[in-house]
This record gives sequence, structure tokens and C-alpha cells, in this order.
Amino acid sequence: MKIRIKFYSIGIYSVLISFLLFSCNNPDDKTKKSEQAHLKIRQQVDTIGFTQYPWQLDSIFARMDVGDKISTESVYKMAICPHDDYAYAGGLYAKTLNGIKAKTIILIGVAHKAQKFNLENKLVFGSFDVWSGTYGDITISPLRDKLLKKMAKESYIVHDSMMQVEHSLEAITPFLQRNNKALEIVPFLVPHSQFHKMEVFAQELATALAELMKEENLDYGKDIAIVISTDAIHYGDVDWSSDKMAPFGVDDKGTARVIEKEHAIIDQCLVGDVSTEKARLFSETMLEADDFRVYKWYWCGRYDVPFGMMFANDLNALIHHKPLSGNLIDYRSSLHNKPIETKDIGMGVTADAHQRHWVGYVGVVYK
Repeated sequence: MKIRIKFYSIGIYSVLISFLLFSCNNPDDKTKKSEQAHLKIRQQVDTIGFTQYPWQLDSIFARMDVGDKISTESVYKMAICPHDDYAYAGGLYAKTLNGIKAKTIILIGVAHKAQKFNLENKLVFGSFDVWSGTYGDITISPLRDKLLKKMAKESYIVHDSMMQVEHSLEAITPFLQRNNKALEIVPFLVPHSQFHKMEVFAQELATALAELMKEENLDYGKDIAIVISTDAIHYGDVDWSSDKMAPFGVDDKGTARVIEKEHAIIDQCLVGDVSTEKARLFSETMLEADDFRVYKWYWCGRYDVPFGMMFANDLNALIHHKPLSGNLIDYRSSLHNKPIETKDIGMGVTADAHQRHWVGYVGVVYK
């Protein structure tokens, strides 16, 4: 009898506890979890070079130079930003993106593995609902699907596999989230593309976005901004995919010539008033004249930079009837600038930097 009473008592207590726990559950939480279970989430690819958690990014900010953390009152419409390891370029990310204050960001990325998927001459979008981010999931703006409805079918492709493996945009989102926790993004990639195709795509997308901004009363800069992702020169004769990436040699004189050419590219193509001519010059500097797939100067952004410049400038012309104007934030490199220590916070670098293997970085902002 005692045993039965004991089990009976336990049974009553179990029911009561279950009832109380069930009663304490917030129906809204259950709804939220149910909705999240049905979301299509893009997961982060690089967890070595980039942060996964807020405390990691807080640590990086604490360690970067004071000058890189100075807040600006300026509101930028567009920025060109690196996507290499935070150990090498974290300070430049912060300084470049400080004036990107909009809630909705059009993110234009490199398609490093486009050849693997036979992708070219189309803009590459994804169908994800959210992206995983340092400060929680990042919502894909409804503008993405609205834009695609306005674009010609031959101008773009939806390719989640390409979007999932590409790291050039997930590098930037933690800094944008830190600026605005309500961040929404419209991410897409620009694979190998002929210049005249990029001209058409840029005008088409700018026209579609200008129409939507007018309909929804959105301001260029305050509500919507554009960020283009690129690292600058990839240089050296060790551990690269090509043996043509050190045309000036790997001694001090050769390195100095590389830096000189990098600044010439920036001065001639990226700063001052934006124009199609400058975008074309950038493209011609990066690519062989007789084959748009063959590189002669190794920036990641051989395609997304000229496309992004034309797109952002076309948008400004449609809305404000004048060109954007760019200012250099800084030029840095993994060779010349002191890295931020990240190993003790569970991060690191994806490649060691030395005179025979290094990468350049540029930050440019536009109003």
C-alpha cells in the first residue's frame, strides 16, 4: 500500500509540475520557435577569420587602434570594405563602416567559387529567409523579392549553394549589426561578367530600387545604403593558386612598386566623382582585354566593384541627379599593418602574412 501511495503521489506531483511548466510557457515563444523552425537559414562559413559571438567582436574593438573606433556623424550612401580576417583588417572594417547607418543594406559580394557552379554574366541571389549573425539572425529585407520581380529573368539567378559557400559578405555583417541591431540585408554576388552586361544590370537594378524607394518613402543613406566587398591585391610567389602573382618581385623594391600601383588604382578609379568611365578603367586594369575571365591584377572585386560603383551611382543619379563622390578612408595590408591578436578568443588567421604572401585592403566611402 505504501508503495502504491508513493507512486500515486509522485504521479500527482509530476502532473502538477507539468501543468505548471506548461502554464508558464509563453504562447508567443512557441509561435516564434515554430516560425524559426520553418525559416531557411544561411549558416556562417568562416568561423576562424570572423566572429560568431558578440563578446568576440567586443574584444576585437577593445584591441584595435583608437583612431579606428572614432564615431563619425557622416552618413554614407556606399562603402567599399575588405573581407579578410579581422586580425588583419578589423580596424579598417570598423573605420570604413562607421558611417553606414541605414537599417537596410544592399550587400554586393564576390563570387569566389563561381566557376565551380558555372556561373557568369548574371547576378547571383539566394532564397534564404535569414542569415546567422554575430548578434543573432539577420533578416533578409522584403526588398529582395520585390526587386527580383522587377528584374528581367535573364539578369539574375537564385543559387543557394553559391551563396552558402561564399564568405565575402558574412565578413561585413557583424560590423553592420553592431551599428544597427535591427539590420536587414539584400545580399547578392557578382561572378565573372562582361563589362557591358554589368552596365545593363546596374541600370536595371538601380531603376527598380529607385521605384521601390519612392513607393516606400525610403531615403538613400539614412534608410538604405550599399556596401561592396573586396580585398585589394593578393601578392606573392608562395601559396597562391597562380604563379603570376608577383610581377614586381618579392623584395622591398618590388613591394614598394605594388603599393604605388595600388594607390594609383584608388586615385584613378575609386575616389572623387563616380562615373562609368572610372568603373571601366578599374575593370580594364584588373582583367585581360580579350578575356573577361582572365585576371592581370589580383583584387577579389574584379567584378563586384565596377558593378557596384555603377549601380550605386545610377541610383544616386535617378534620385538626386548627381554623381556620388568617394573619399579614401585608408589603404592597409596584412604585410604592413600590425595584426590584432585573436587566437585567445577562439579565432585566428586563414593564412600567414609575409613578403611572399600578403593581401592589401582598401576602405572607401561615398556620399
